[in-house]
Amino acid sequence: MQATDPTFEALLVHLKEARGFDFTGYKRSSLIRRVRRRMSQVGTPGYPEYLDHLQVHPDEFTALFNTILINVTAFFRDADAWEYLRDEVLEPMVAGRPGDTPIRVWSAGCASGEEAYTLAMALAEILGVERFRERVKIYATDVDEEQLTEARQAAYGEREVRDLAPGLVERYFEQVDGRLVFRKDLRRSVIFGRNDLVQDAPISRIDLLTCRNTLMYFNAETQAKILGRFHFALAETGVLFLGKAEMLLNHSSLFAPIDLRRRVFRRVPRPHAPGAVPGRVTGLDEPRDETFTASPLSDADGSLLGVNLVFRDVTAARRLQDELEHANHQLEAAYEELQSTNEELETTNEELQSTVEELETTNEELQSTNEELETMNEELQSTNDELKSINDQLRISTARLDEANAFLETVLTSLQAGVAVVDADLRIRMWNRHAEDLWGLRSGEVIGQHFLNLDIGLPIDRVRPLLHGSLGAGGASAETALDAVNRRGRPITVRVACTPLRRRDGGPADGDGDGAIIVMETA
Repeated sequence: MQATDPTFEALLVHLKEARGFDFTGYKRSSLIRRVRRRMSQVGTPGYPEYLDHLQVHPDEFTALFNTILINVTAFFRDADAWEYLRDEVLEPMVAGRPGDTPIRVWSAGCASGEEAYTLAMALAEILGVERFRERVKIYATDVDEEQLTEARQAAYGEREVRDLAPGLVERYFEQVDGRLVFRKDLRRSVIFGRNDLVQDAPISRIDLLTCRNTLMYFNAETQAKILGRFHFALAETGVLFLGKAEMLLNHSSLFAPIDLRRRVFRRVPRPHAPGAVPGRVTGLDEPRDETFTASPLSDADGSLLGVNLVFRDVTAARRLQDELEHANHQLEAAYEELQSTNEELETTNEELQSTVEELETTNEELQSTNEELETMNEELQSTNDELKSINDQLRISTARLDEANAFLETVLTSLQAGVAVVDADLRIRMWNRHAEDLWGLRSGEVIGQHFLNLDIGLPIDRVRPLLHGSLGAGGASAETALDAVNRRGRPITVRVACTPLRRRDGGPADGDGDGAIIVMETA
């Protein structure tokens, strides 16, 4: 399909009227190719159908613009060119100016911001951070609002900064939530705003203007228009830095190459009108500014008769021009202040939005934590109720055990004999009151002691066989009479009986040979 297809031109007109994007100056071949790529993605066969699709689906505008405006950028893209720009342009520019002179830079077609922040790093390295903040303003513009929003965030992943020198990453970026964010104190010197190079007025008094690999998307007529605006934007000694694909071979009257291979150009002052010789004449009565043009006078056969001088009073015109320039500078200053204020407000709004999102996230986390705590509290309450129930049961069991112990103590006390109960290791587990009276050792002194180690008047060695018989397999009961000495030192005869512990079913109380009862009764 030809570039002059009226249905395609109608589509471009609709884009301009509906969204303010003027693509009529773009090269038709690349423009048609990109639009057709998007048309194939949404499945529309022709431009009229795609125009209908745009009218029905407003979100499609964003996808189309992202396809047309291929935003390819990187930090210090074409490192050799940036090195040359630093050594041959930026350093001489800084060295040749007074220390308080502002430096104004414009990054046109800034995309996602890498080029603007590259300029910031390059100038900060030359000036130092403090002087950079005081002197430098970098205006970064683009027509793509989504790209500008991304650029304002100043946040990049590891892939985007992988080609930067480690020292630059450490000095100019901070780790925030897994992203590398450009320093906020330097970020304030970079002002982002929307600017259509084809339609919008340029920023003025620029010392360095970078527009890399953007002009190549426009046709020759639109390129000439944009370059005229760039010429107006640059200061007298301003420098234009383009991309590798842009030559400016037909614009030598506006820009002269400083280094053509690296696409660095110097602004050329506008020449006076051809055929006129400017001059100035001052009157005698009052100061007057006049200009004159000299043109030859000749007769019909071409013979030179003389020179015709035409004078024109330009005092009022020059005064008006000065006033207009002054007003223009004031408007530009006001515009820049408004743009800077708007940028700061947008940054503040983004920070507030981020803070609100963090607070919402924190609130959700607190809500979740509160729910977890409530669940834990309910579980603890349930556990506490269970523990209370268990405690009540233990209290009842303890009371019953105390009753049983008291009953057993009553039974053992009622016996007219000393009774000791030992475990399988022959350690004493019970020692009744008659045993205390018989041998002079209190219960607290013997509980846990080895029975055969007791120092009492009973011949313990002769009791040993009886105990082993009771604790052995089968658990036999046995008794014997032994001569002994009671706690008062009187000789007595003691009948000693050893019986294994048994349950109600007749088996050992704690398993085979797990304990024995020793009954010691005076004859």
